Amino acid sequence: MPDPKPKQEHPLANILINVLIPVMALDHLSKDPERLGSAAKFWHIGPLWAMTVALALPLGYGLWHFAKTRKVNFFSGVGLVSILLTGGLTFYLWNADGTVKPNAGLLVGLKEAMIPLMLGIAVLGSLRFGTPLLRVFLYNDTLFDVPKIEAKIAERSEESGYKRLIDSATKLFAASFFISAPLNIGLALWLFRNFDASAADATEKYNKIISTMTWSGLLVIGLPLLGIIFVLFTRLIKGLRDLTGLEEKDVLLPR
Repeated sequence: MPDPKPKQEHPLANILINVLIPVMALDHLSKDPERLGSAAKFWHIGPLWAMTVALALPLGYGLWHFAKTRKVNFFSGVGLVSILLTGGLTFYLWNADGTVKPNAGLLVGLKEAMIPLMLGIAVLGSLRFGTPLLRVFLYNDTLFDVPKIEAKIAERSEESGYKRLIDSATKLFAASFFISAPLNIGLALWLFRNFDASAADATEKYNKIISTMTWSGLLVIGLPLLGIIFVLFTRLIKGLRDLTGLEEKDVLLPR
């Protein structure tokens, strides 16, 4: 009997641990109890510990997932790299007196742009090696009945058309990452536009901005990219139907 497919990570758990809870931690835990005095609440643990909690949750979840499955999940790996970059940059930018180094907005924007830029280059470069990364992200056997599709492609001698379809879809997919990179820089610069790096509470304000950037990025950047992915997905299905003669229900795996 074939090996059962590994259990997929629950998307709600991913969103809660990697986005929502860290955002809440940065929002509600960052106030400095020493500066607040008697007005401080027990959850006011200061900007350093708030950032530590916000980073530790997704980092711990990613390490737990690896220990449990003993497999490197591509998306978890990207998330872990992003967390480490965020933590490293944050502790570089923060000064011991509570101020922040200048040009924090630009540096945060460049950090946020780095991963989509690298992913776009990797996706585009994968075409040269005959193994498009589109097969990792989108066109894979968790969504598509790839063996059936490729059997039909071979039966109808449509290999060249099939390659052109995958190549064009891969280029469109890479373009979505290249669009994301400058959007991340623009969002960071806009959110940091009134940021006073020399203020006594600069690290608290920094955490608030990072929190806002985390959730607003899902809307400002994520929604347009989802639109591109939807167009890509639709074109891919239509192209596969034309090449194979299969119906959509035969191209896609049942959910």
